[in-house]
Amino acid sequence: MFDFDATLPLMALQFVVLAFLLNAIFYKPMNKVLDERADYIRTNEEDARERLAKAKAITQEYEQQITDARRQSQAVIADAQAEARRLAAEKIAEAQRESQRQKETAAQEIEAQRQSALSSLEQEVAALSNQILHKLLGPELIK
Repeated sequence: MFDFDATLPLMALQFVVLAFLLNAIFYKPMNKVLDERADYIRTNEEDARERLAKAKAITQEYEQQITDARRQSQAVIADAQAEARRLAAEKIAEAQRESQRQKETAAQEIEAQRQSALSSLEQEVAALSNQILHKLLGPELIK
């Protein structure tokens, strides 16, 4: 089966020495590099998380500001529309009053012209009646 002569302890000793040498020369530096790399990655991940959190906070702040600005602009628009409606109603009412005033003035002028025309017609009728009487009866009979 197995031969347990001097080579077995020597091989075991070589294996142990090789394990110590590999550990000292290769595994410890390799573990150190891997640990440094893991620390670097962890640090970068933490920085990225912090930056992401800051970006989210800034985004929320800007979104809130945009929402506030929209709300304010809608309030300004609503106020402007209400003011425009009020001004339009005032202008319409003023135009209606002016129209009514002009209508009344025109009616008064028409009535004055009608009265003047009637008066003028009455005078003309009276003058024509006198002329007709003078022509029919003669100037001697009318006095």
